[in-house]
Amino acid sequence: MSSAQDRWGGGIAQAAATAGIGVLISDRDLSTAQAGIEQINRRLAGQVKREKITASQQQDTLSRIQPVADINAMADCPLIIEAATENMALKLQIFQQLDQLCHKDTILASNTSSISITTIGAATRRPEQVIGMHFFNPVPAMALVEVISGLATADDTFAATRAFAEQLGKTPVACQDKAGFVVNRILIPMLNEACFVLDEGIACAEDIDNAMQLGCAHPMGPLTLADFIGLDTCLAVMEVLHNELGEDKYRPAPLLRQYVAAGWTGRKSGRGFFDYNA
Repeated sequence: MSSAQDRWGGGIAQAAATAGIGVLISDRDLSTAQAGIEQINRRLAGQVKREKITASQQQDTLSRIQPVADINAMADCPLIIEAATENMALKLQIFQQLDQLCHKDTILASNTSSISITTIGAATRRPEQVIGMHFFNPVPAMALVEVISGLATADDTFAATRAFAEQLGKTPVACQDKAGFVVNRILIPMLNEACFVLDEGIACAEDIDNAMQLGCAHPMGPLTLADFIGLDTCLAVMEVLHNELGEDKYRPAPLLRQYVAAGWTGRKSGRGFFDYNA
């Protein structure tokens, strides 16, 4: 099993290694992949400090993760999970490379949160072996994986992918290849509506979040959650929903566009609807 490394990719790699599976991590270059492993090590060290795992378990998990210089090292992997940013052109490029490189039986999965699995599969010569595996952040802690079948995805590809998710201790939910799948089809429009409420001056950001936490028993307010996900990711999903479904109710909030244009993308940039620089 191998994974492109970003915030999600590193979490997927950690979850797999914790489950006893050997993992290769590839990124833009070897040093970036190694930095991803260092992040995993810091998370594991935090678990040791909180007495969730032992130091021996930390080392065992790390020993199963190997950084590689490029995706050429992944040719013989039975499953590859792409976890690049939500950019259609980039994902198609990665899948075309993997299709040319990998063994004919290799399953190619995407951790996309909104991009069509059918479209990704059509860019390869093996659309029946292309599938979606949408993990949720933080991956080691979140139980859900959406398993998305494209139009051409084979039943045995789905069965193998579902079994792999269960091997990681996750709960897989079967989804058809429709815009936003299940969670983001429901969640992201709610976060987008919170942006409209803020922009219209109905309430301040703190009160919007308090209202949803206390009034709807949400564990996290919608604007805090949007910052956690990344406002650029929220915007990308809204644009997919709007473009594919063509309904005004999926129109991205102008304030969301403005924040992303300013580089205020949430926690990862230090500023979104809230300031995290402190």
